[in-house]
Amino acid sequence: MNKRKLSKIFSFLILITIAVTAYLYTDWYVTQINKCRGMYLVWRGDRALRKLKLQKAIDFYLKGLALYPEHYSAWFNLGNIYVLYEDYYSAVDAYENAIKANPNYVIARMNYGIISAERLGDFDGAIDQYNTILGIRKKFLIWIPYVFNNMKSYKTNMGLAHYNKGVAYRQKYIYQEGKKDYELKYLKYAIASYKEAIKILQDSYDAHYNLGLAYHLYGDYRNAGLAYCKAIELEPFNYEAHYNLAILLRHLKYYKESVVEMQKATTLLTENEGMSNRQRYVFDVLNDISRTYMETKGKINYLVDNVSEDLTPNEVAAGNVTYVKGHLVMSDDFDEAILQNYSTCGSYSIFVKEEEDEDEILYGD
Repeated sequence: MNKRKLSKIFSFLILITIAVTAYLYTDWYVTQINKCRGMYLVWRGDRALRKLKLQKAIDFYLKGLALYPEHYSAWFNLGNIYVLYEDYYSAVDAYENAIKANPNYVIARMNYGIISAERLGDFDGAIDQYNTILGIRKKFLIWIPYVFNNMKSYKTNMGLAHYNKGVAYRQKYIYQEGKKDYELKYLKYAIASYKEAIKILQDSYDAHYNLGLAYHLYGDYRNAGLAYCKAIELEPFNYEAHYNLAILLRHLKYYKESVVEMQKATTLLTENEGMSNRQRYVFDVLNDISRTYMETKGKINYLVDNVSEDLTPNEVAAGNVTYVKGHLVMSDDFDEAILQNYSTCGSYSIFVKEEEDEDEILYGD
């Protein structure tokens, strides 16, 4: 028997085998065909998304997912597009399908939690998602210097889950009617979550700022002040921590220190947003604090008085100077002084009491 005849017989047997298996396992073949078609449509959806043709992307994703519903990244992308359209219920539904297809899909669970809490008011649903994320253990954590490292992303996700869990608990407390004493437990849970987040995201302004806000709401003003000061140290040109610290200091009747922080907040808000309604409100608060202090203490002096008086005529002529309260100063020196001024929490010592036992310090380095 020559090779040509053997080849024909072999080909015939393969065709017979395919025909028989197709007859016996029709559903499996249909599934594979649909999967291929679905993946192609999802690919077209990805391409449309990259070109920001959002409606086309939605259409392709929906067609592709109808054929291949287990494509979890397509569900995730679809959810993100719905968020852009502010269709939050459809977004949550898409994230749910992504999680159903891949229960360990951390990013989908994170987005599900954020939208549930911040847009739909489903705080318990969000907290459940964050707890699930914290319960997911990466099977293989690999660190190869300069080559591959999934340990950092895993730890970051855990830190974000703790942080977002804190946000959800704080929101749950704020939206409670009546604010009964036992509901303070939600703030305690928020504080605990933020502190866990800070163990991982040590340089996160948001984590420190929100920890301060939770302490502030809870009535622990000492730890609130320390947290705000840490946030200011991390991001000195973010007005929020300066503003909240000013409100806290006013409540504690440290009016001079309050004016200093409120002036910083006002300046930063003006530079970032111009004269907005929010900024006008901050001005009103500042004027109120200033008036109260002037009535009780006296003159306030919170600007940089002098940076350097030893300037040569050439330095002045070169234009590398700034005029500050009657003094010519080097621009670089002035910029450095401004950075130091905004990043220095002058009221830090108010919240630190040396005579307290270390075990009583709830917030610290």
